[in-house]
Amino acid sequence: MSEMKNILVDCIRAAIEAGKLINEIYQTSFEVSTKPDNTPVTVADQLSSKKIISLLKDYQIPIVSEEEILPLQAQEGISKTNTFFIIDPLDGTREFIKKNGEFTINIALIENKEPVMGIVYA
Repeated sequence: MSEMKNILVDCIRAAIEAGKLINEIYQTSFEVSTKPDNTPVTVADQLSSKKIISLLKDYQIPIVSEEEILPLQAQEGISKTNTFFIIDPLDGTREFIKKNGEFTINIALIENKEPVMGIVYA
């Protein structure tokens, strides 16, 4: 149980740290690019993802992020595991671009195909 508490604390810390990065970028004139699926992406999406991954990687639990393309070997590993993190490092990129303040950071821990913990940071 203390391992789950540590994970929760670190997920909260990761969301707060990523939020700081996002809010710094929010105050600037940032560029908007388009992903292969024709959805927008900003440096805030990318840096938030990297920050969260860097703060959770020591758990050696696979991490699936909307902004990271996993090598085939990692994809196969995730499909075989019962536990992984799934993150949306900037949910609401279109709202972020509009600067209307309606976006979040989402981090979840999945076990046996069920969410067992989730963080939503607004």
